[in-house]
Amino acid sequence: MEKSRPHNPSLIHVLVLLCFMTMFSTGSSFGVNWGTMSTHQLPPEKVVKMLKENGCKKLKLFEYDEKILGALIGSDIEVMLAIPNYMLQMMSVDPSFAAAWVDTNVTGYRYTGGVNVKYIAVGNEPFLQTYNHTYVRHVLPALRNIHEALHRAQLSSKVKVTVPFNADIYYSPSSNPVPSSGDFRPEVRDAAIEIIHFLYINDSPFTVNIYPFLSLYQNPNFPFDFAFFDGTNAPLRDGGRVYTNVFDANFDTLVSALSKAGYSDMEILVGEVGWPTDGDKNANIKNAQRFNQGLLRHALSGNGTPARKGLINVYLFSLIDENAKSIDPGNFERHWGLFEYDGKPKYQLDLSGSEKDTGLVPVEGVSYMPRRWCILNPKMHDLTDLGDNIDYACSLSDCTALGYGSSCNGLSLQGNASYAFNMYYQMNDQHIWNCDFMGLATVTENDPSSDACQFPVMIVSGDSTSRDRGLLDTLFRHYLWLVVFSVIL
Repeated sequence: MEKSRPHNPSLIHVLVLLCFMTMFSTGSSFGVNWGTMSTHQLPPEKVVKMLKENGCKKLKLFEYDEKILGALIGSDIEVMLAIPNYMLQMMSVDPSFAAAWVDTNVTGYRYTGGVNVKYIAVGNEPFLQTYNHTYVRHVLPALRNIHEALHRAQLSSKVKVTVPFNADIYYSPSSNPVPSSGDFRPEVRDAAIEIIHFLYINDSPFTVNIYPFLSLYQNPNFPFDFAFFDGTNAPLRDGGRVYTNVFDANFDTLVSALSKAGYSDMEILVGEVGWPTDGDKNANIKNAQRFNQGLLRHALSGNGTPARKGLINVYLFSLIDENAKSIDPGNFERHWGLFEYDGKPKYQLDLSGSEKDTGLVPVEGVSYMPRRWCILNPKMHDLTDLGDNIDYACSLSDCTALGYGSSCNGLSLQGNASYAFNMYYQMNDQHIWNCDFMGLATVTENDPSSDACQFPVMIVSGDSTSRDRGLLDTLFRHYLWLVVFSVIL
């Protein structure tokens, strides 16, 4: 299937070469995902400053955030702004709702010197198998309504729609498990191809999330080196193509699926790809650095994959750790960040892909809470209720670093208690009443951290204050409604 294109081959070659040179020199073919599921947020203006200092040209946001978009004004960072899955049903049936969303979140910011919104991501992995088809029928109508709203706002040529799919939307059959046999899952194939056709005719990309880490996590027999980019002793051969890493094999499985559907030249964005640093035996700084550095070198090299040459446009997942994410998929979910919760880089990473000995620029001017920690009271000898209190603290905070194979896995029972108590204490703003636990805990100014296991002190977050103020505002509004309702009666 061919779209209308210019027919001057020399002009096309010049434009492609110029585009390639520009993308390579500026590093603009990589981006980052900025998730905000944290109890204490870094100031958005400080994070945007850090992004610019690290040369990041592209950013993906999972939903509208007024403070973040405000901080991005004038930055020229290219933004992919997502519509959450819970909005898809309303978007699909009510064009006015889609138009209002575009007017508020896109048109309101996309002016000269404003925010460079480039893509609207309609949903996030809406065809994921675990969703059991909840969102499938809503995606295409929502996509159409958003595109129409952009068209009416005269932005459809500048702002493109896309749908970030999980890689489980396609597969290679067990009878022939090679990339060239790739196709879309039979139960969603028709719906997927309808969406792909709509994207294609509107010059919009196909977006996919690829996670080689999960290959290791889900299959203990998966060849370890095949998850990385620096070679393997057991390459995968697919006819004349040789695969030395699972990322390329996964990507080319999608290329094959698109080709079978008639869209062999479909533009592909990798919306999420990365490696966590804690929460599993394979989630650590050494592996994350190895993977992400290899990924950038590979994506920016222009070599592409065996089935598709050229730069690979990727959005690293993720920018900053998120201590409030669901851990249903695994404890590692809260540890994907290139940066710690406080904006400190976790490891050296050259974002140009050349593997020079360069580091990431941290977020500057971060304010911390006082240097104090909540630990198990060493004077307590009756530990009958200790287990229940540890469970309580962990259920309402983040104890993922205590899990098997994680950074704090080697602590004693007393150490586990101190870690759990401190995380609860820190994530609840160091209020003295949050360090009690039936008299088992006490506050100390002596840092209980070790080289292997860090006990964090939480940052001061404007959002923690605004969260409390927001609760008061909500209660006040409810009170007013009760007053009005009583008057009406």
